[in-house]
Amino acid sequence: MPAELLDSREKENHSYNMNNKKYEKLARTTRLGRQSSAGASVGFQSFNNSMHAAAVEQIGSWIVQGRFLPGEVLPSADDSSDMIGVSRSVLREAIKVLAGKGLVESRPKTGTRVRPRSDWNFLDPDVLSWRYSGAINPSDARALFELRRAIEPMSAALAAQRATPEQIAELNAALMEMEQHCDDNDRFAEPDLVFHQTILRMTGNELIGSLAALIETALTMSFRLSNDNPEGQRPSLPLHRDVAVRIAARDASGAREALLVLLDHAEEDVRRAVERRNLRRKGSEQRPL
Repeated sequence: MPAELLDSREKENHSYNMNNKKYEKLARTTRLGRQSSAGASVGFQSFNNSMHAAAVEQIGSWIVQGRFLPGEVLPSADDSSDMIGVSRSVLREAIKVLAGKGLVESRPKTGTRVRPRSDWNFLDPDVLSWRYSGAINPSDARALFELRRAIEPMSAALAAQRATPEQIAELNAALMEMEQHCDDNDRFAEPDLVFHQTILRMTGNELIGSLAALIETALTMSFRLSNDNPEGQRPSLPLHRDVAVRIAARDASGAREALLVLLDHAEEDVRRAVERRNLRRKGSEQRPL
């Protein structure tokens, strides 16, 4: 990538991503290979997988965050390999993965070009994560909660009708753990994730249950955006408890409405957090060098 593109925004996004790695672990299983003691061949494969994952992550985030625009041709294979520090074969495999996500297309003689945003698979957990790993604007946050509203309230209603006693016990266990860690954003995040994913599985609908990975990423983005909430997570506990109580009472309409109220409050928390972050970013940009 030309040096002028590696500007202060990229440094800021890098710092932001480093500070939130613990949330990335909730969003998806890491793809970085681990060194195996089984032998050198396994170790080499692990290293190669790591390089492949790093190439996908780097190029994908550059595209989604606007460093390469739709219609733009990516640098040549040699330039891209030098830029990322991987072999041409690793780069080719990374491009195949990105093509599967709808981000790029490769054609003979014309090279690899970024596809229109309308072709991108924004429901892909990686694409969703890359979209929210950089600077956030209010419309990004709104889109995130519009997605959650399209899935979670109806899931709560179905859960109230179909949940087994064991699933209700699992939901209450997650709620109890949330109560224990409500003043610790880091430790609160995991049981909160379990709470919402359990509701999806309680629907008894395998198609909705399969959305758990997508909701996992969307929830993680919500946690990341609101993790600097000065009030902590304690104010959300009664809202989560109301959802659990109504599901256990087999109150489908009440569970749906309780989940909507929970999302309304969560979105407001995220909106305020985005405003604070943008003010801090604006202040840092205005400081003299």
